[in-house]
Amino acid sequence: MDTERVTISGNVKRQRIAAGSKSDRVGVVLDDGAGRIYALRRAGGNPFSDTAMDELIGKTITGTGIVAGGSFIMDRWDVASKR
Repeated sequence: MDTERVTISGNVKRQRIAAGSKSDRVGVVLDDGAGRIYALRRAGGNPFSDTAMDELIGKTITGTGIVAGGSFIMDRWDVASKR
């Protein structure tokens, strides 16, 4: 697994993840606005249900962490202020 740290900005929303697989569920995702959507996780958090990630729904964030498969596992994030 590539563990290069990256920073990604985008909008957080809830949508279906891993359709048709054993992991098929509705979860929290980060849409980077450039055609990539990542299942959003917090390092050390529950990958299926994490209230810290739920609180970000509807917000624009910039997160830092690693991409593993289709997941963005963040250990740091900032919420963009509303203008």
